[in-house]
Amino acid sequence: MERIFLIDDIPAWKPSLRSRSAIRTSSKRQFVDPSIATAVMKMEPESILMDFEYFGFLFESLVTRDLRVYAQSLEGDIFHYRDKDNLEADLIIRLHDGRWAAVEVKLGSKAIEEGAKHLCDLREKVDTSRVGEPAFLMIVTGGEFAYRRKDGVFVVPIGCLKD
Repeated sequence: MERIFLIDDIPAWKPSLRSRSAIRTSSKRQFVDPSIATAVMKMEPESILMDFEYFGFLFESLVTRDLRVYAQSLEGDIFHYRDKDNLEADLIIRLHDGRWAAVEVKLGSKAIEEGAKHLCDLREKVDTSRVGEPAFLMIVTGGEFAYRRKDGVFVVPIGCLKD
């Protein structure tokens, strides 16, 4: 399915950590385009909107696709991060020069606080003397307004990602 561009693996990011946490190293697998999943499951728009959790998975896949395109245009790659303590970041963008950023994808505004905590915890856990400070921490949402939180995390609607 990879050879015919139906699925895409997102490799695990393996940074240097300040603690001895074990990093999960398995890739995360997603459809190249979230519309493939809806077509395979023969889902109508109404049924997708009734299952908010499933809609969130589709939204994450859509954001992943978009950020992969943007990262590749800058000669970068995307990864995911999860450790044995279940600290995670949905996406890590890493450019060829070593700069990196962590991204959480949250469809609803209720999950923004949790996503920001994960990103800030990750920033503290990474050995920045080896991999550098993150260029930014960002939560991509389905909301309407972009803003920067007091903890420095950017909250950005998916519509603001375009050039």
